Amino acid sequence: MDYEAEDHETQYCFPAINSSCIKTKRSTHEYNIMYVFFSLLSVWTVFLNLLVIISICHFKKLYTPTNMLILSLAVTDLLVGLIVMPLEAIRLIETCWYFGDTICRLFLLIMGLLLITSLSNLVLIAVDRYVAVCHPLLYPQKITMTRTVIIICVSWFYSSAYNISIVITTSQRKYTCYGECTFMIIFALTIIDLFLSFLFPCTIIITLYLRIFYVAHHQVKVINSLMRSGKHLTEGSVRRKSESKAALTLGIIVTVYLFCWIPYYSLTLTPNTSMTSVIAYFMLWMLYINSGMNPLIYAIFYPWFKTSVKHILNLYKIFKAA
Repeated sequence: MDYEAEDHETQYCFPAINSSCIKTKRSTHEYNIMYVFFSLLSVWTVFLNLLVIISICHFKKLYTPTNMLILSLAVTDLLVGLIVMPLEAIRLIETCWYFGDTICRLFLLIMGLLLITSLSNLVLIAVDRYVAVCHPLLYPQKITMTRTVIIICVSWFYSSAYNISIVITTSQRKYTCYGECTFMIIFALTIIDLFLSFLFPCTIIITLYLRIFYVAHHQVKVINSLMRSGKHLTEGSVRRKSESKAALTLGIIVTVYLFCWIPYYSLTLTPNTSMTSVIAYFMLWMLYINSGMNPLIYAIFYPWFKTSVKHILNLYKIFKAA
């Protein structure tokens, strides 16, 4: 494909079709840089989340309800890096959609599914941490592995059903030109989606974490005062301090996630906003980049993740346990 055509030549996505979209002109150097950058970003996201998945799946000591939720989130993030990022990068770089209308609908369905599932996982993580920190005596009875797995499956099913209904009920596609992948959604449906997919779950998350941080802060103060007075710490006190630290770590994940989501949803409510604009694409990629940030947070705050990654990379523990 000749990217260095003369300036007066107009490039089209599909030159043989009269209604084809106009292709944005880029130099070969610009194309190479963009493809290398987005390829590395996709590989980075897939690799890090794959480490999280292997760590939790392989080491039985990590089989806990909280880690099952982290596993579900990592699977979602891995699929974002494996499917959504490459196709979105091609659409951004080429400024054309070459894969047809059916793949376009499927792509939008998968993208919506993964984004909503991520937020659902964060809601479940917030509930898990709330029970662990605020009601530690009830946690073993209320939050079990079986219940957690069932709830995760229900969450994925709900997200799938919701996104299928959104894609089916969207207004018919209106081509401004042939070679684009956009669907028009009526404003009323946009408001409903904003409430169900963002405002309602975020309200739950923020409310729970405000309560969690209040209780965790009080617990840590009590434990620290006992340590300063030289009193012996019980196993329950140590566990509560550990739960508080885990809540803080997952709270950072939620904060980063919301930081990436809020600008995007604010943009979707702006009238006459085109998703081909630079600002809109930047907001959209903030959501995708978040999928590669969560494993970094695990690596910084979770000792079990650091240890398991060392074993995986060395291939020692895996072969020894096989």
